[in-house]
Amino acid sequence: MARELWKGNEAFAEAAVRAGLQAYFGYPITPQSEALEYMSWRMPELGRVFLQAESELGAINMVYGAACAGARVMTSTSSPGTSLMMEGLSYIAGTEVPIVLIDVMRGGPGLGNIAPAQGDYNQIVHGGGHGDYHPIVFAPASIQETVDTIYGMFDVAEKYSTIGIVMVDGSIGQMMEPAEMPPMLEVRKEWPKWAVTGSDSKERRVLTSIYLDPHEMEITNLRLMKRWQEIQKNEVRYREYFMDDARFAIVGFGSAGRVALSAVRAARAEGIPVGLLRPISLSPFPVKVMQNYAQKLEGMLVVEMNSGMMLEDVLLAVGNQVPVEFYGRMGGVIPFPNEISTEIKRLITNGWTAGGNPWDRWLTRLESIVSEGAN
Repeated sequence: MARELWKGNEAFAEAAVRAGLQAYFGYPITPQSEALEYMSWRMPELGRVFLQAESELGAINMVYGAACAGARVMTSTSSPGTSLMMEGLSYIAGTEVPIVLIDVMRGGPGLGNIAPAQGDYNQIVHGGGHGDYHPIVFAPASIQETVDTIYGMFDVAEKYSTIGIVMVDGSIGQMMEPAEMPPMLEVRKEWPKWAVTGSDSKERRVLTSIYLDPHEMEITNLRLMKRWQEIQKNEVRYREYFMDDARFAIVGFGSAGRVALSAVRAARAEGIPVGLLRPISLSPFPVKVMQNYAQKLEGMLVVEMNSGMMLEDVLLAVGNQVPVEFYGRMGGVIPFPNEISTEIKRLITNGWTAGGNPWDRWLTRLESIVSEGAN
């Protein structure tokens, strides 16, 4: 199929439709409301289920019910809406039914603003809702990658009977780029093995997330953790750029990683041996990849559109093998490539600091940057 110009929110909605989506439940919230609007006519056009819920709380519990009934189901929202969905997501994880969520992140905390940000990292990547569970979280960096990711995420979620989350930011949801849509899959006609069908002729099937006996709850937790080990083995995804001869590396995901790639290319043009590691799977995190490169590098710079949330995972992965620094912008401010290029040159000129607190060093620099911008 030829590439066409797509807006990010509409592109991921169409990709989900083509992946055999049977039901969509959602609630409007900027900057992802176009997805809801698109689904409101696209799903009924195909004879599938669309419903605008009364709130994000209603939407995630409708998703829960549809998943228990065996439907290929998803919702989409933005940061405050994701927060409201956390209890429902924990119920879904405990019940072990597959669903897909797309989180189009915006600035926060609180209502914040509608500008692109990556401040949902901790609540999404590290579980979010109460209890012991891990969702699968992928973070694409372009509209085409978002289309491809959402198209395959349903199969991944169903393979492991788990929650699959595609985490993008408002810039990807709102931008327009050429993208090639995948082929339309047929909606499945048979009920999956976990479905509660209500048939009198079959063995009674119960789906629940409540286990009043702590021993039974621990057995469930153990089952989830063993499944997570399989996910860690099989679902790590990342992209690397110019890493063959790199002495320094930038680590960034999503839009921050995309901006960082422009900075890397500019630095390369000046003869600076820097590369980019862009994690796509944030959960499971590419720990071994980070560890392997840390043994070869002289320094790492983590770039995010938040206060340094993935930075914690990078530091846990590499330990003391390599100095790690951080550069982030918050509240919906997107860093420019020249900011990152300047930071690379500053670190190479002044030297990389081993140990200490990279957050403190970054905050000192950011205060002057923000002050200069205000003036």
